[in-house]
Amino acid sequence: MNRPRLPLLRTAGRMTALVAAAAGMLLTAAAPAVAAAPAGRYVALGDSYTSAPLVPTQVDLNCLRSNRNYPSLVAASAGSSSFADVSCSGATTEDILYGGDGALGIALPPQVNAVTSATALVTVQIGGNDIGFSGIISDCAEASVSSPLGSPCKNRFTAGGTDQLRARIAAAAPKVAAVLRAVRQAAPNARVVVLGYPAILPDSGYGCWPVVPIAYQDVPYLRGVQKALNTMLADTAAAGGASYADVYTPSIGRDSCKGSGTRWVEGLVPQNAAAPFHPNARGEQGMATALLAHLS
Repeated sequence: MNRPRLPLLRTAGRMTALVAAAAGMLLTAAAPAVAAAPAGRYVALGDSYTSAPLVPTQVDLNCLRSNRNYPSLVAASAGSSSFADVSCSGATTEDILYGGDGALGIALPPQVNAVTSATALVTVQIGGNDIGFSGIISDCAEASVSSPLGSPCKNRFTAGGTDQLRARIAAAAPKVAAVLRAVRQAAPNARVVVLGYPAILPDSGYGCWPVVPIAYQDVPYLRGVQKALNTMLADTAAAGGASYADVYTPSIGRDSCKGSGTRWVEGLVPQNAAAPFHPNARGEQGMATALLAHLS
C-alpha cells in the first residue's frame, strides 16, 4: 500500500522542517550499559518512536531514522552479528506487512521482508499511527485553545456515548496480531519483543498547558488512552507468542512537561533535538536500557 508517511504524533505542517533539519544533525548520544541479549541477527520494525526523527545523527531521510535510536543502541550493546533497522516515521501495521512510501516519496518494501529464518531477535513498536495519534494530538491541541481548563477533546471523542479512541485501539489489535504472525512465519525461532510507548503526558495530574497545549481535563483522558494502547500491545504480544517490553513505567516523571534536561519526550516546541511529541536522544537511550533489561 503506497501512501505518504508522517511521523507519529506529527503536528500539521512540520514535515518539511523535519527533513531539512535532519540533514544537518551531527550530534550523538551515549550508549546504555551492556546487558545480555541475543547476539545473532537483530531486526527492528516500527514507526517514528523507533526511527527517532531529528535525533542525531539522521542516516535515512526517507524514514527520518537516527543511528542513535534504541535499536541501534541495543544492537551495539548486544553485539548483534548483523542488524537491520527498517523502522520508518509514519509506519502503520500495513506498512510493516505491505510496504509504502517514505517521507521523500521513495517507495519502501514491507518491513517484514527484513526478517529472515536466521533472525535471532525481532523488536516491534507499532500501533500509534493505526489509531491516528498525529490527528488526535493536533485536534486536541487546537481544541485546548478555546477551553484550556475543560475537556474539549474528550467531549469530541466520546460524543454519543462511544469512546472512539478506545474503539480504534480495539480495531488495531488484530492488525498488530497479523504483524506478529508474519514475523513468526518468517523467523520461527526468533525472540520477538513488542514495545509499548513511553509517557507523553504526566502520569498524574493535569499537565502543563500552554507549554504542552492539552486542556487540563483532557490530560487524564489522553493518558488513559495511551495506557489502553500499551495494554492492548501487551495482551496482543502475549497472545501471539511474543513478550512485551514496558517502556512506559521507566519513563514516568520524564514526560513532555518536565524540564529539557529530564524529559524523554519533547513537547510541541522541542528544546532537544527531536520531532514534536517524540522521544529525544535521552528517551531513545531510556527505551534501549529498558529493552536490554527485558532481554537479559
